Amino acid sequence: MAGRSPALAWAVHLSVVLLVVLWTIPTAGLLISSFRDRDQISTSGWWTALAPAERNLVARSKAPDAARQEGGEWIIEGNVFDEEEGAGTVTAFGVSSRSPTAFAPGDVAERGDARITVQADGQYRIASEQQPEGRRGTRLFVTSKEPPRWTVENYRTVLFSEGIGRSFLNTMTVTIPATVIPILIAAFAAYALAWMEFPGRALLLAVVVGLLVVPLQMTLIPLLRLHNSIGIGKAYLGIWMAHTAFGLPLAIYLLRNYIAGLPREIIESARVDGATDFQIFLRIVLPLSYPALASFAIFQFLWVWNDLLVATVFLGNNEDQLVMTGRLRELLGSKGGEWEILAASAFVSIAVPIAVFFAMQKYLVRGLLAGSVKGG
Repeated sequence: MAGRSPALAWAVHLSVVLLVVLWTIPTAGLLISSFRDRDQISTSGWWTALAPAERNLVARSKAPDAARQEGGEWIIEGNVFDEEEGAGTVTAFGVSSRSPTAFAPGDVAERGDARITVQADGQYRIASEQQPEGRRGTRLFVTSKEPPRWTVENYRTVLFSEGIGRSFLNTMTVTIPATVIPILIAAFAAYALAWMEFPGRALLLAVVVGLLVVPLQMTLIPLLRLHNSIGIGKAYLGIWMAHTAFGLPLAIYLLRNYIAGLPREIIESARVDGATDFQIFLRIVLPLSYPALASFAIFQFLWVWNDLLVATVFLGNNEDQLVMTGRLRELLGSKGGEWEILAASAFVSIAVPIAVFFAMQKYLVRGLLAGSVKGG
């Protein structure tokens, strides 16, 4: 219908573009934020990353005992920017919290008998006729413009100091077998349901379809009890089997629809030539079913990689087995204000799924739609 109507076709195209933009903008913002330092990420949005950032800071001058006498005056000099904060350009300053931007760089502000000047490069000069007293320096309220600052320290901290590197390996250890195992089992089952005649085939297919609507939360406790009773609880084997069980109904359903849609002539010709079902499956069906296998692999990989519930139930919070989602949950609790660490951690966790999706996305639609019109 949309193909015959230019207006509907444009509407479809614009909707797709809008969806792509809505998904791309947050990802781009996360990537940019992960390379910004703590000060700038907390004071300005990622969309201002290429522009100078405005920052308000409260600096304190050197202590009164650092004053030197010069021409009948006592002078205290220094710079409001220390090495950790980095250099900027002062745009305004003040000597009171009520008027933090009362003076421009180079102006003279008076506070008691002291004359205070702050230059654009951050150099300040406090001159007074009487020797300063006290233990603490004078507070200076400064507004500055700072150039964009980029750093890879966030990723260095995440990968080597926050345990994300270990959690990354743990997640790979869980995800790869939990993706491969159900594909292998489902491929055999799908071929049997599509091309092999045996009693109860229709009933078995109906059970598979029914399992698609069963919430996995209902099975967590019984399955965990079973795993504990046979000795695979809180182990990688247990979570592999759990993800396999949860993924098999969808895998069998998708692959069965695809395999049933393969040309019957190819299967019958192979049988006439004396090929066994195993030979037909291995040499004909599997090579032709690669799009369907790849489409399910994308679904299963993304599901397992982003899973927190199943990993928490079947692995727990053991430091040696904590997965990425569990590690990010801990970071949110302990480092809720360190957005640069959270941004870098989140992007590390989504980098692999993004790479997998773009590497295999051309098979996704083809594998899902194949067999939807013609079935066995």
